[in-house]
Amino acid sequence: MTTITSGTPSRSEATGASRGVPFGRLLRVETRKLFDTRGNLVLSAVLVVLSLALVVGRSVVTGETRFFTLAGTAAIALGVLLPVLGVLTMTGEWSHRTALTTFTLEPRRGRVLAAKCLSAVSATVVVSLVSLLVAALVTAVHGGEARWSVDPLALLGWIATMVLMTGEGLALGLLLLNAPAAIVICLVSPMLWGFVARLGTAGETLATWLDLNATTNALMNADMSPTAAAQLATSALAWIVLPLAAGFLRVLRTDIH
Repeated sequence: MTTITSGTPSRSEATGASRGVPFGRLLRVETRKLFDTRGNLVLSAVLVVLSLALVVGRSVVTGETRFFTLAGTAAIALGVLLPVLGVLTMTGEWSHRTALTTFTLEPRRGRVLAAKCLSAVSATVVVSLVSLLVAALVTAVHGGEARWSVDPLALLGWIATMVLMTGEGLALGLLLLNAPAAIVICLVSPMLWGFVARLGTAGETLATWLDLNATTNALMNADMSPTAAAQLATSALAWIVLPLAAGFLRVLRTDIH
């Protein structure tokens, strides 16, 4: 007897197709992508090793015993490399020409981009906590000389600052979809704003309100006055929110070949 099957998908198949890839699975895949290429793996290793080296080096050379000062030393490396991590997270699909495959498997591009952002932010929080742990261990070596006093809000602001640095890389990477260009902007912008701040009153005002590296100082120091909060919000809007929104629209509307 010949069995004739209908070309119409069953209800369970249709339901599965409409649901698409679960977001949890997307998040796991995007998190794995942070470490499954040579460049990202090297960058992650450099993040950890350089943070450790800076903290230990400052403690040994200067005899620094203040926990939060050592944590700030680790932030020097993180502030430079975390934006690069954000850029590579967003531009990897286009650099390796896998965007078509990714968006074919999950046509809802917004979910993929959201998973990329969340995976990078989660990795940033983990790296920040590891850096704080290293600073704590190095501080503990000094025993009775160690100075642990720190405002809990300053610790939260420290981590939030690292997240904002990653957010800048994510936003520029998504807007430009070009890793070299976005990385150059991330690395050069602090020097550029330093130059602008020396161009008289107007330049100093612009840098005060638009230099994300400067406006996050109040956040890290737990000294967030209304003016400082407005300056931080303005710089975050200019460097993270608007580029991220424009990049989302670009990717959602672009034909991928």
